[in-house]
Amino acid sequence: MTSIRKEQLIPFILTGLVIILDQVSKAFIVANWPRPGTLIKDVFKNEFLLIFHVRNKAIAFSIGENFPQQFRQVLFVIVPILVLVALIWYYFKTTEFTNLQRWAIAGIIGGGLGNIIDRIFRSDGVVDFISVKFYGLFGMERWPTFNVADSSVVVCCIILLISMVFSGKEVPQ
Repeated sequence: MTSIRKEQLIPFILTGLVIILDQVSKAFIVANWPRPGTLIKDVFKNEFLLIFHVRNKAIAFSIGENFPQQFRQVLFVIVPILVLVALIWYYFKTTEFTNLQRWAIAGIIGGGLGNIIDRIFRSDGVVDFISVKFYGLFGMERWPTFNVADSSVVVCCIILLISMVFSGKEVPQ
């Protein structure tokens, strides 16, 4: 195993920033609009971007919402923690990642941890509050409501995948 280098640690600044921004934004929503299901604001006055307080006890697209509580705890907390631990281990083990890929992975870790924090400390579910009009694409009028952590995971995954396709290197095995 290679030793940990400074350039491997610096991207974790993004991890911390994502967690802080995610938790502060969720705390703001909960403190100011405590009742889930409350429409907070139509940002552009045309229903494109709504701030809408909802709770999600499941994962993306409310998958697993009806699972028993104990099963959800294992599937939505323990498994993601194990995946993040494996990702962090591999992050430090390999020298194959580019600098951009390291930052993308750090953003994915931050987003993952942001939602795990909610799943552990918010019994009523992960706080979601960003709702975007999707104009009927894929049969959806609105994209499922999301938060800063979700955004970080999705955007950083896209960056990671694109950078792996165009880096000229083979994807690490």
